[in-house]
Amino acid sequence: MNFSLLLENLTNPALLFFILGIIAVFVKSDLAVPENSSKFISLYLLFAIGFKGGQELSHEEFTMEILWSMLFGIVIALAIPIYSYFILRKKLNIYDSVAIAAAYGSVSAVTFVTAVAYLESLGMTIHGHMVAIMALMESPAIIAGLVLLSLFNKDNSNNFSKRNAFRHSLTNGSVILILGSLVVGLLASAKHAEGIKPFTDDIFKGFLAIFLLDMGIVSGRKLNSLVSKGWFPFAFAILIPLINGCLIAIISSIVTDDLTNRFMFAVLAASASYIAVPAAMKMTVPQANPGLYLPMALAVTFPVNITIGMPLYYLVIQNF
Repeated sequence: MNFSLLLENLTNPALLFFILGIIAVFVKSDLAVPENSSKFISLYLLFAIGFKGGQELSHEEFTMEILWSMLFGIVIALAIPIYSYFILRKKLNIYDSVAIAAAYGSVSAVTFVTAVAYLESLGMTIHGHMVAIMALMESPAIIAGLVLLSLFNKDNSNNFSKRNAFRHSLTNGSVILILGSLVVGLLASAKHAEGIKPFTDDIFKGFLAIFLLDMGIVSGRKLNSLVSKGWFPFAFAILIPLINGCLIAIISSIVTDDLTNRFMFAVLAASASYIAVPAAMKMTVPQANPGLYLPMALAVTFPVNITIGMPLYYLVIQNF
């Protein structure tokens, strides 16, 4: 592995703020980011990445490669929860298995944003259509999880509404904002976009650092509930994302030769949702334990991806 690249990522201020948040919890500090501020920053990050993606997309010509890339993203989001479910069922009940499988099949917008910043640190920028692909990958995993539950659940007491679940997966706030911002960025002229560039570009990394500080605090608070479940959730939350990321880093060469596109596909395949999927699971599968799937995605998979995962996927793409 390129250790200089790994060291550069480990000393990234955003990551260090994430670690600071975890440390603050362990030393029992009263450090906290106000809930309203945290929500605003979440909205800002989704808005900024969507708008910038729309601007990039406005300069792109729609090609068959983009179409195949979109289909490839949807296939990934459907395939990962299916095979993950059968692995999880070896140790966990059906409800937790479905929720975790859906979380790992869906994507993390914050991991995506961090990956964009990582590429920018290497002097590269993503193509706008990858933002659209990220948004498209939010919903299929939720739908796949609910289909698995309906197929394998012998307890008919779980009468969730498939129509409501499907609607919720498409109208989730993060999906609406990222797609809406993408469309606004696509329609906005370069002159108008320049007027808000200080807001969408210049302060982006600072807000990302504060947001990751908050994520570190949240992760630190949830680690105890995960530890009580034994080794299996930890092993899954570390190994499966790394395997997914490396496999997709290689397989993505089928649909695109672009290094940044392949890297983003790998990151999306390796990430796990801790916003959209938990919201959907709370509504449709209340029997699932949020004290399990939330810390797995947020406290284990997320830091693994932004420390060793991203340099590893980048290395795999360079060599395959």
